[in-house]
Amino acid sequence: MDLSVCIVTYNHEKFIRDCLDGVLKQIFIYDYEIIICDDNSSDDTLRICHEYQRRYPNLIKVISNHQNMGMAHNFYKSISLCDGDYIAICEGDDYWCDPFKLQKQYDQLEN
Repeated sequence: MDLSVCIVTYNHEKFIRDCLDGVLKQIFIYDYEIIICDDNSSDDTLRICHEYQRRYPNLIKVISNHQNMGMAHNFYKSISLCDGDYIAICEGDDYWCDPFKLQKQYDQLEN
């Protein structure tokens, strides 16, 4: 696996679609995965993440904590589940607008 996109989320129902759409719009020529680690959200964040996972089952993995672990522990857990040589981080309430962001960063690291 060349790259993992790590998304940590907690109650990001209003933002998670924009986050995931921004990641899915990436023009990246190598193998990558998207790891979403939800910290027991009490809103519809997890349902939305599972919706995306059903649409992209070979790309997206959703991990759901059964109790809230807190930001630091959730982040550490999500990083530990990544298989990529490199890890890109996008918080669940953030989004990427440049479709070449990952390719540019990957190329820079490889050079």
